[in-house]
Amino acid sequence: MMNTLNGAEAMVRSLEAHGVTHIFGLCGDTTLPFYDAMNRLDHGITHVLSRDERSAAYMADGFSRVTGRVGVCEGPSGGGATYILPGLIEANESSYAVLAITTDIPVGSYGKYPLTEVDQETLMGPLTKFNTVIKRADHIPRMVRQAFRAMTTGRSGAAHLGLPYDIQYDDVSADDIWGDPKHQSYPAYRAAPEPGAAEDAAEAILSAEAPLIVCGGGVVISGAMEELGRLASRLDIAVGTSISGKGSLADTHPQSLGVVGSNGGTDETWEMMEAADLVVFMGCRAGSTTTSRWEAPKPGQRIVHFDNDPMVIGANYPAEVGVAADLKLALQAVNAYLDGRGGDLPSFGAAAKIADIKQRKFAKFEALAASKTGQVLPEQIIHALNRNLPEDSIVVSDPGTSCPYYNAYSQQKHPGRRYITNRAHGALGYALSASLGAWFGRPGAKVVGMMGDGSFNFTCGELETVVRCNAPITYVVFSNANFGWIKASQRDNFEKRYYNVDFNRTDHAAVAEAFGVRAWRVEKPEDLDQAIKEAFAHDGPTLIDVVCQALEEAAAPVRRWMG
Repeated sequence: MMNTLNGAEAMVRSLEAHGVTHIFGLCGDTTLPFYDAMNRLDHGITHVLSRDERSAAYMADGFSRVTGRVGVCEGPSGGGATYILPGLIEANESSYAVLAITTDIPVGSYGKYPLTEVDQETLMGPLTKFNTVIKRADHIPRMVRQAFRAMTTGRSGAAHLGLPYDIQYDDVSADDIWGDPKHQSYPAYRAAPEPGAAEDAAEAILSAEAPLIVCGGGVVISGAMEELGRLASRLDIAVGTSISGKGSLADTHPQSLGVVGSNGGTDETWEMMEAADLVVFMGCRAGSTTTSRWEAPKPGQRIVHFDNDPMVIGANYPAEVGVAADLKLALQAVNAYLDGRGGDLPSFGAAAKIADIKQRKFAKFEALAASKTGQVLPEQIIHALNRNLPEDSIVVSDPGTSCPYYNAYSQQKHPGRRYITNRAHGALGYALSASLGAWFGRPGAKVVGMMGDGSFNFTCGELETVVRCNAPITYVVFSNANFGWIKASQRDNFEKRYYNVDFNRTDHAAVAEAFGVRAWRVEKPEDLDQAIKEAFAHDGPTLIDVVCQALEEAAAPVRRWMG
């Protein structure tokens, strides 16, 4: 007799064959066969029950970012499929590999107006790199392989598989269950630059007088930090980053300028962006935030562009040289060319210029951090975190109040993905859940999740999940009782005509304690250090609710609110 599995079992075994270790998700009627297969089979996969499908997707996203492996989330039909969408589009646009499996009504019920019917294939198509609703059980292994192939090759991204209820019971040959080990992590099957491209890019850089490299998330995704560091040091060339590019170099590296652009970029760091006669974008789309809505580079500034997605090169600026390749391979090629090139290499003197820029930038920051105003300033929270964060920590931030301050003033001592924030679509409620995914991906690291109080109320139900998992994550809430980013925009762009941006202050520490989280409420700057030290020392989930200065009153490092 042929060795067969049912469709639900085939899905579990197919995920196992691709090295999946964690699935984040939420149960539903159409998921029952899949859950039963997960329960019965011996597979080594940990299933983490979330309280919301969107949160499950953000957990998978955080897991993927810190591990370089595919994050997997799942949810049921109908509302489950629609709720999981925000996490998928964030991962896809940020180039992180996340697979969403949403179970569906039976294929035989399509078009009969059954409960929870939605056209999942049409719904998910624009948001993913690969998407299908599987109509036959014997297609499951092949579709899983195709999804992993799409997510991990080229520009990595998200995939969706719809799994109808009835095919979960149909037969699948066990002989068809296999996966390519290369697709267990990404980038898989890296593409090298075409002959001559890396050499041309190197010569363009050498011909400049004041070049600036601007790195996006592609450098860290590719794992090209060592190659970048070698290039920056040997030429003494400045390296700025987008928000997603933080970690391309350590913040303390002599050639590390820091974040440039409208969110976390400062006037001091922007000086180099404006003064550069050649900007080298590396794994960076040169989008609106990094360029402060294309304020710089200006027309006439020379551009060299490295990216593994050819569609990015030349999208916003004409590239003098374009290098379409994996960043690690491309930078290896540039360094190899410089190794063999005759003559002395130029030194662009970036370290001295950056030291001056950082001195001026941090002088302003430290003056605010030391000020006595009777309230806690956001600068004081970041300053306290800088003093107390372990070197192996991972910091996760929602895109609100905490984000620009950490972008501008953090002091990450090592390169790599140690800072996570959802910059593609900027949905509130990301950090609480993504922190848990990051902790599952790197349980030995201290994980700190930062958010505003607006974000906290989007997703605080997941504190139950964090407590159930006993994850020793520390959450820091910047509590200012409004949607600060929008209120600050109304201040600057609408003559302080504030409308519908304020809400009642919540005791977030009390809410957290009700879930079983150990919590502190801080209202004075002098209490920050003690609360952080105690929270970091506690062996379990903690939360620090900091009543702080409102963003519209602050000296936020934001050059342009409308990113």
